[in-house]
Amino acid sequence: MAARKHILVLLTLLTAACTAEHDGRALPAPRTSSPATEGKAPSTKVSAVVDGRTVDLADGTRARISLLAEPTSCGAAAAREFATKTLLGKDVSVTSVSPGEVSLALPDGTDYALAAVRAGMLRTAGVEGGPLTEAETKASQAKLGLWGQSCSDSAAPSTVPPPPPPCVVVYRITSQWPGSFQADVTVRNVSAVLIDGWTLRWRFADGQTVSQMWNATVSQSGAEVSVTNAGYTALIVADGSVSIGFNGAVSGPNSVPESFTLNDAPCTTG
Repeated sequence: MAARKHILVLLTLLTAACTAEHDGRALPAPRTSSPATEGKAPSTKVSAVVDGRTVDLADGTRARISLLAEPTSCGAAAAREFATKTLLGKDVSVTSVSPGEVSLALPDGTDYALAAVRAGMLRTAGVEGGPLTEAETKASQAKLGLWGQSCSDSAAPSTVPPPPPPCVVVYRITSQWPGSFQADVTVRNVSAVLIDGWTLRWRFADGQTVSQMWNATVSQSGAEVSVTNAGYTALIVADGSVSIGFNGAVSGPNSVPESFTLNDAPCTTG
């Protein structure tokens, strides 16, 4: 009986000690992470838009948005305008994909890459199947954005002007009589290099034929005339010239040829 009383006293003392330590209040439940915040990507603002798939973030990081192809030369302006309207100054959730490459989610949870492809502003890159491929197919079929533009994705034509013709040809009829004529042709080298051996070509418009030529040799096939230098007229120095002459036959009008080529390069006429 005495032992029983000792146990009851001991239990009473322990209960009192616990109550005194916590002022009679229940112990708080252990803290746990809220399911809503677990795994949530960090949020930041887009401070600048470089192009349709490249942005600067508030911390100064420049990031390329993953799974988007480089904007086409034709659609770059529209893609940048779309990115500016959609992202600039907005809070976005950022998920790092690789160094310098991220995935951005808009405030309502929409993936920016999907929104851009869906609007036809950008094409996908490195994607096989899934929502992005589906969105690109639908945008293409509906001819949205860049799909509705007439320009192609080819590189812009070069703005470098073509080199000037390397030669100037002067064709002059020196005399004419019924059924025949005589003409002189002067070829000037206006390039900066020596011409060593040449072939001059032109086309007659009125059925003329060459019957005799000096300072060169001639061959003719129909209206096409091909003249090759003689051994002593092969060289035409820079800013130098050579002259040839010929007798020809004609039965009607005797117009001057409209164009000439020297070694297949077009010449200007003088």
